[in-house]
Amino acid sequence: MSRSDIIDIIVIIKHETVKAILVDHGGKEPCWLPRSAIEIVEVNPGGKTHTISLPQSLAEEKGII
Repeated sequence: MSRSDIIDIIVIIKHETVKAILVDHGGKEPCWLPRSAIEIVEVNPGGKTHTISLPQSLAEEKGII
């Protein structure tokens, strides 16, 4: 996977487990993302949203983009 395959999105983290996070990405339904496939890049001002990096293919599979 090259860096160009990685995208950044802004989400609200709704729930967390050891293996995954449930995110609200602005779509119809929140979705689970495996921690092994994402990176939480930063907590945005106010702490309500987070910027995460993930493979574009995963974002497409989950209906995020």
